[in-house]
This record gives sequence, C-alpha cells and structure tokens, in this order.
Amino acid sequence: MADKLSIACIARDGNKVLIAHRQNIGQMGGRWEFPGGKVENGEEEKQAVIREFSEEFGVTVKVGKLIATAQFEHNGKSCALHAYEIKVPHNGIEKKYILTEHTEYKWVELSEIENLNFVDSDLKLYPAVKEYFKS
Repeated sequence: MADKLSIACIARDGNKVLIAHRQNIGQMGGRWEFPGGKVENGEEEKQAVIREFSEEFGVTVKVGKLIATAQFEHNGKSCALHAYEIKVPHNGIEKKYILTEHTEYKWVELSEIENLNFVDSDLKLYPAVKEYFKS
C-alpha cells in the first residue's frame, strides 16, 4: 500500500490534452504536468480532483472514470498516482483559467508530451493515457 495517494486530471479536447507548467519551486518546479495533487486524509479521490482543479484553475470540473494508475517513489515514500478523465466547463482560451500553482497552461497533442520537460510521475501514466486516447 502506498504511503501517499495523488491524482492527475486528464482534460481532453479532441486529440489534445490540457497540461500545466509548474512554478519554479520544489523538486519538480519548472516542469510540465497533468494538473492534480495530493488526496487529503478522509477525502474521496473524485472529491480531490474537483478540489485540486478548483484551487489551481478556478473552475469546477466534472469527474469521469479512472483511466490510469502508476506507482512511484518520492523522498523515500511509496506513492500511488491515479489519473481521472475530467470535463472542464470551458477551454480556458477565451475566458482564462485563474492560475495559483502554475505559470501557464496549454492544450497539446498527446505526442508532444514526449518532447517536453514533464514531471517523472506523470510520465509513468503516459502509456496508459495514450492507450485511452486511442479508444
């Protein structure tokens, strides 16, 4: 059993996925990621998805199904990462998202992720997310 559980939010628009650029703080600062964060004690995973996206982007999302899971180690602790499909109320282009944890966001073709400086843990989800996009 993992010591910590985190969630990743996979927002899809056709063949594109929403990614966000982390602020330049912490071990993974300045890298791209699928938005998300830690599940708090006593919190359901889907609640965490809604809370994290609201805190980090200022919008309320609809949570779909669990599409990928990964295990990784962070500072000697075992961590689980669960990726959920989400539906955003708008694409953040005409009406901007309000960023609190990131410097920018963009919609990219899934294949572009391989060429970006992406967070290690999210890269573990990448093969399963690619498979999900094919379906």
